[in-house]
Amino acid sequence: MALVKRNDFPLRGPFQELADLRRRMFQLFEEPFALPTFREQVGWMPDVDIVETDGEIVVKAELPGMNKEDVDVEIDGNVLTLKGEKREEKEEKEKERYLYECNYGAFQRSFTLPTEVNADAVKAEFKNGVLKITLPKTGEPRGKKINIAG
Repeated sequence: MALVKRNDFPLRGPFQELADLRRRMFQLFEEPFALPTFREQVGWMPDVDIVETDGEIVVKAELPGMNKEDVDVEIDGNVLTLKGEKREEKEEKEKERYLYECNYGAFQRSFTLPTEVNADAVKAEFKNGVLKITLPKTGEPRGKKINIAG
């Protein structure tokens, strides 16, 4: 009879090992058929931060490897839309790829703003791969708190 060194404490019994085997079997059969995530379904999307202050809404979108000419910003009512395309640089000679994580392709993201903004005073700047859009507010939020009687 040989002694087997275990790295975990306390020692696990045979039922835990069966549970681990069952979990691994489920992973083996489920992972190849797993549903794609939202980002995998729609393709590449830039990461966006939206911050609201008393006087404005600030939107920052990370667009590495892009120029301001590659991006369109539109406002329609209280909906802000960002559109663009990140193009892959192609070279004539073939290269062997070892790792391919950079994302390319067209994207479109729309955001419903929480309050009315002055579309004529919106400012957008693009610096170091970050698009910053400043949207000055014009009025009160559309929502209203309702007091409950009783």
